[in-house]
Amino acid sequence: MSTEDFTYEEVGATREEGHCPPGFHPLHMRMRIGEGTEVFRRASEAVLTWEMHRALGVEIDTSAQRAAPGVDVTVSVAGVVRAPCRVVWTVEEHRRAGWAYGTLPGHPACGEEAFVVNRTGDGTMWLTVSSFSRPAAWYTRAAGAATRGVQHMLARRCGAVLRRLCAGIPEP
Repeated sequence: MSTEDFTYEEVGATREEGHCPPGFHPLHMRMRIGEGTEVFRRASEAVLTWEMHRALGVEIDTSAQRAAPGVDVTVSVAGVVRAPCRVVWTVEEHRRAGWAYGTLPGHPACGEEAFVVNRTGDGTMWLTVSSFSRPAAWYTRAAGAATRGVQHMLARRCGAVLRRLCAGIPEP
C-alpha cells in the first residue's frame, strides 16, 4: 500500500503496542467487554463491519462492507466534521480481531488509531483502542488538550457501545 497520501510518516505503527512517534500524543485504553466465544465472535464482527462506529452515532461513508487494508473511510460527526482516513492494517485471528486507520488530508487530526478485540486465555474479551495523534486542523489546534479529552471520551464510548452490542449473549 502506498503511504504517500497519509498525513504522517509511520504508517502501520499502531501494530506495535505502546509505540508513539515523537511529536504525537498517545492514547491506550483497554475495556472489558464480556466472556466467551460468542461474545468474541459478535464483538469482532461489530468492529470489523463498522457497526460499532455507527452505533456510536457517527456516520461512516465507505463502499466496503468490512475493514480491509487500503479501504477509504470518511467518518462524519453531525455532517459537520469530516474525517477522511484509510485502513492501514487488519487482523483476524483465533483470539484477536480488529483494524487501524491512518489519517488522510482533511482529517482534523494527524496520526493513526486502532480498534482491536482480544480474547485472553481465561476467556475474557477486551476492546483496546490505541492511537497516536496530533492536531491538524485549526480548530483541533485551538482546542488543545480538550481535543485529547474528546478522544478519550470516544474511546470509552466504543467500549460501552460494544458491551451493549454484545449484551444478551450468554457467557459460558
